[in-house]
Amino acid sequence: MQAFDQIQQLWQKHEVEVKVSADEMLQQVKKEVGGLKLKSALNIIAMFASFLSIAALWIFFHFESWTTHVGISITIIAIGVYTLILYRDHRLIAKSDFTAHPHEYLNNLKTYQLNRYKLYNSLYWFYAIALSLGIIFYFVEILSFFSIIQKIVAVGLTFLWILFCSTILRKAVIKREKERIALLIEKFERLSEQISMPD
Repeated sequence: MQAFDQIQQLWQKHEVEVKVSADEMLQQVKKEVGGLKLKSALNIIAMFASFLSIAALWIFFHFESWTTHVGISITIIAIGVYTLILYRDHRLIAKSDFTAHPHEYLNNLKTYQLNRYKLYNSLYWFYAIALSLGIIFYFVEILSFFSIIQKIVAVGLTFLWILFCSTILRKAVIKREKERIALLIEKFERLSEQISMPD
């Protein structure tokens, strides 16, 4: 039995280097890049749809209070700026062909990674504060039509939603995206090494 345990320990220590061909690695990278581009494009579309929805609310509904107009303005500006930042970052990963210019694409991907870090950390808080201010100004007029219980529920749910998005959801998105981009950068670096290595 002791011999079996020794063999098992030796086997567990033994590392097998898995060789993946450049073509297989390229196919994996293409799939990952396609997924990253799609996710980025869907984020932009969702933000733009939010922008249009709030703008339509502002145009088609009559509001009495100036605070409502200020609130909607702040919200639209915050969403518009955030959408432009998302679009700028999307162009980094979508504008060049990674098969034709792998080193340029790798540099763009690293810049994208750094921009996403900024977006989810410092820039996110400006966005969250702007949205919160917009909602507060918007609620001044809207909540006047609600009963006390409805006001408490509306404010409570809004506060909980912003808290949830700013903590649990944000951390999960950051972790998942950080791992995904880091893995893609690693694959690109390995692919570049395999292509540059002599046969």
